[in-house]
Amino acid sequence: MIGKDFLKAGHTPTLASAFFYFDMSFMVWVLLGSLGVQIAKDLDLNAAEKGLMVALPVLAGAVLRIVNGVLVDRIGPKLAGTLCQIVVIAGLLIAWMLKVDTYAGVLAVGLVLGVAGSSFAIALPLASRWYPPQYQGVALGIAGAGNSGTVFASLFAPGLANLVGWQNVLGLATIPLIVAFLVYLVFAKDSPDQPAPKPLSEYLSVLKIGDAWWFMLFYGVTFGGFVGLSSSLTIYFNTQYGLAPVMAGFFTAACVFAGSMVRPIGGALADRIGGIRTLSIMYVVAAAALTVMSFGLADVRMTLGVVIFGMAALGMGNGAVFQLVPQRFRNEIGVMTGLVGMTGGIGGFYLASSLGLAKQLTGSYQAGFLGFAALAVVALVGLTTVKKQWRTTWGAASATVARV
Repeated sequence: MIGKDFLKAGHTPTLASAFFYFDMSFMVWVLLGSLGVQIAKDLDLNAAEKGLMVALPVLAGAVLRIVNGVLVDRIGPKLAGTLCQIVVIAGLLIAWMLKVDTYAGVLAVGLVLGVAGSSFAIALPLASRWYPPQYQGVALGIAGAGNSGTVFASLFAPGLANLVGWQNVLGLATIPLIVAFLVYLVFAKDSPDQPAPKPLSEYLSVLKIGDAWWFMLFYGVTFGGFVGLSSSLTIYFNTQYGLAPVMAGFFTAACVFAGSMVRPIGGALADRIGGIRTLSIMYVVAAAALTVMSFGLADVRMTLGVVIFGMAALGMGNGAVFQLVPQRFRNEIGVMTGLVGMTGGIGGFYLASSLGLAKQLTGSYQAGFLGFAALAVVALVGLTTVKKQWRTTWGAASATVARV
């Protein structure tokens, strides 16, 4: 997977810096989900309000990925990442100093955290541009494994909130963010292989290409499922099974760890057997897991096993999608990362908000889980529809160095 040839092919300090920046950004992106039980108790929130609270940072991150996708192509990923990190650190420090204690204030924090979620559109192009096609799956799998930062939020945020209050956790979160920022400033470098800047009007011209829409759908399911569950599981385990906030956070961390750490494996497997085949398998597994979850198993340990299985499939699917995207859109990787990442965030917003709304309206999470399982089936059908065309057109052109 990672050998001497891979290490020589790119720029390891930049890859490591991209991972660390992405990791810490994702940690705070889902922070409101990890603190959701304590915030909801203090502010007396209902199920729908809790769903919106954890979903809003996901939606904000989705929209801002478009902005960052354009910025990456215009000013380079390093400068774009620098600006975003300053905004997130400053926003959390202001929220901590003001001691936000209203629902509107929490939603405003969620908008700031969306900037952290948009780091996806920066970290992946920063790493991708250093590596040739045959190493895209591994390189982007490593950089993309930064979504493991959600594990830290689930592990530590609920316990820290019990000790010092959830408002103070917002301030404490800036400490690892500042460390990551300094590492990024010192070690990250833009690749010399940068595409020439284009007029702004041309950046969204990729939307005229049908393949772009397919990739947006495919990632909307894989990453949308991952981040939607990452944001919602602490509240889900607390509400559905009565777990205390800290224990619910531990359960969530186990699920998120499974989904994030296998992302490089998904990318490497896609390099070996092809992204289309890998992604097809993952959709089947994810749809099955979500369907089982919808029935609300009586034993929380059985549910934990099912969720881990489903999250692992979604995580590997994330790696598989981004083994394919750079092969099809190498010269437009910045804006494509933004567009595809945007729909991933929209998928996460839909899942998180629909779970809260389903619970509020029906008293059960089932409709939310089944709706997203149906989307996975739709994505599988779409992938089956286009795979022959892809393999005989742009896939055939890249077959000498990478598998499609």
